[in-house]
Amino acid sequence: MSAFQFPITAGALIQARNRTRFRFFAPAQERVALMVEDWDPIPMQRDEAGWFTVEAECGAGARYRYRLQDGLLVPDPASRLQTPDVHDRSIVHDAETYAWRCPEWKGRPWQDSVIYELHTGLLGGYAGVAEHLPAIADIGVTAIQLMPIADFPGRRSWGYDGVLPFAPDTAYGDPHDLKALIDRAHELGLNIFLDVVYNHFGPDGSYLHAYAPDFFREDIETPWGAALDFRHPELRRFFKENVLYWLMEYRFDGLRFDAVHAIHDGDWLDEVGQAVRETVEEGRHVHLILENEHNDPEPLGGPFDGQWNDDFHHCVHVLLTGESAGYYGGFTEGTTQKLARSLAQGFVYQGETPPGSDEPRGGASAHLPPTAFVNHLQNHDQIGNRAFGERLTTLADKPALEAAIALLLLAPQIPMIFMGEETGSTEPFLFFTDHHPGLAPLVRDGRRKEFAAFPEFADPHKREMIPDPNDPETFERSRPVIAGEGVTWPARISTAPSSASAAPASRRISMAWNQWGPR
Repeated sequence: MSAFQFPITAGALIQARNRTRFRFFAPAQERVALMVEDWDPIPMQRDEAGWFTVEAECGAGARYRYRLQDGLLVPDPASRLQTPDVHDRSIVHDAETYAWRCPEWKGRPWQDSVIYELHTGLLGGYAGVAEHLPAIADIGVTAIQLMPIADFPGRRSWGYDGVLPFAPDTAYGDPHDLKALIDRAHELGLNIFLDVVYNHFGPDGSYLHAYAPDFFREDIETPWGAALDFRHPELRRFFKENVLYWLMEYRFDGLRFDAVHAIHDGDWLDEVGQAVRETVEEGRHVHLILENEHNDPEPLGGPFDGQWNDDFHHCVHVLLTGESAGYYGGFTEGTTQKLARSLAQGFVYQGETPPGSDEPRGGASAHLPPTAFVNHLQNHDQIGNRAFGERLTTLADKPALEAAIALLLLAPQIPMIFMGEETGSTEPFLFFTDHHPGLAPLVRDGRRKEFAAFPEFADPHKREMIPDPNDPETFERSRPVIAGEGVTWPARISTAPSSASAAPASRRISMAWNQWGPR
């Protein structure tokens, strides 16, 4: 039987059939006990660094938590399996019980990538995604990218509020279901990437402040609260091992690192990139992708293969829709020339200061290959961060949108599409959550407050029309029509608006293509 297990420092690691080692980093605690099932508490031994360790006579399937000195029961932050949710017991998991069908898969080269970003829950969980893969592969996709799956509160989430990075969320299935999905992708010749979040923990279910407060900085705030302190060696190791865990134990072919501009010790990226290249088996293709608002080209010259190129997106979006609010304001003047620069050199802003900003953005990128940039017309952020989650099929004219699609797919950069684009889906992609009753209204009201600065939402009554993220219907409305479901792209967009503005937009996109020329 082919099996893979990556031995992480923390958490539960099976030593024998009925013997498991537990390790828990809690430097703010003097006493911690292991609570297995309904057994009596098992005291754990503390070392000088704050690591608590014990071995217990239990094996796979045992449910456990840690009891802090004040009696608080907390899940294992390195839990490999959690049920039923983030506040509950962790489960000892034996990774070697899954028999891989494609253990020799080496992956596809980066330059082959045509990426399809998807939300696992909207496609029916791990097993549901696996059923959709043949149709997705048939349209020419070579890699799928899952939005984050690390355990999050409730049953519905984008995944960016996860709190247990090693535990695949059981709302989508169990670890064997996830591995079966990865196997199925490999059987079809598809790479499979995972979106991972290392810049914050979600607002519900993280207990780190209680036992490892030094993991957070007091001097830097992020949109999600106190910044994580990547100067702390144990935090660095925790996330570095998480990277290797997904690549080595689950056999993902690559990771997309969310919002690395919010990681305030950038040398960790160099460290983790080097660790990946030193750990992955020789001859295996593993790809690392960044999201970085700072347009920093330096990581792309090292172990990272590509970065989401928002500059390309913003140029095309302005041409298609005429929108100029927010960050689109930096792309409304000379848009065609900016698009041509993006096609030729990657970033539009390479050290210049965008309008409306006080800070220069980006660095020189012309020396990088086109494949260092992942271009897209839509993704989860660019659709879902709109108040009503509208897709381009409802915002743009059909001829202009078709020109933009041709540009995306024919340009030498790596193309990425978002689930439903291939059919011209008109269903929205909305922001959805499943928080407890105390947090849900705060998230709803905070979401609506974010749009108060936009003129179209100055009226409070208009803001109240923004969908409630916690309403199950918000999730259900976000299900797209995707490849293989019997609807083709022309049929889906035949009713899209058409106007004289479509022709100028189409011509301007073509002009940018012509200006690009040979590198």
